[in-house]
Amino acid sequence: MKIYKSNYRDHWVSPYTILETVCFWEKDRDRIFNLDNDAKNPYQRWVDWLTPICSAWSRFLDFVHPQINYVKIDYYDTWNLDSTLGDIVLPMLKQLKVKKQGAPFVDDEDVPEHLRSTAAPPKENEYDVDAYHFQRWDWVMDEMIYAFECKANPDWTEKYYTGKADYQFKKLDETTFNPVTNKQESLSEMVEGPNHTQKVDWDGMKAEQARITNGFRLFGRYYEGLWD
Repeated sequence: MKIYKSNYRDHWVSPYTILETVCFWEKDRDRIFNLDNDAKNPYQRWVDWLTPICSAWSRFLDFVHPQINYVKIDYYDTWNLDSTLGDIVLPMLKQLKVKKQGAPFVDDEDVPEHLRSTAAPPKENEYDVDAYHFQRWDWVMDEMIYAFECKANPDWTEKYYTGKADYQFKKLDETTFNPVTNKQESLSEMVEGPNHTQKVDWDGMKAEQARITNGFRLFGRYYEGLWD
């Protein structure tokens, strides 16, 4: 996989900016920036003359120096697509959490009760967001990040295992036909050996898996809210 994405490119140069630079003697900036189509203003005709030139120059630069948006996918990138995407999504989520400048609306049903709008103090104005608006989005982003961190760490379940695993294969009296060897072969059963002491906290593992699954659900539900 190869991904090349450049920063957003804006080649527009405003005629007002040009005039402000060239006409350095003009102390009243409002005469340049607030023309209001006043034909008597000496700068209006210069704005009218420069505007098509600025537009043409912007289109030219957009053509010769466009924004780079190149993605190449190799066949092996989709073997474990969930893990491959996780390697890209996780660092982007972490950066967005730090750099974000706003927050979308999050439904009360997706957050703990103490963060819901019904638990927030009364708003001063009806059009204001409630006191927990941004905290709800922080909580949702933390759950997304947690889910992708666990996906990036395939050993997250190890903490639920204690003791030593000791399994043995016990031959049974039954046989079955093996189409590979064309023979009747004995069946075996895997049983615990004499040194088996391993215990598994299945309840804890299921609870954490539920949290991971919910994090991915939130990622899908609020995908369109992932903006800065």
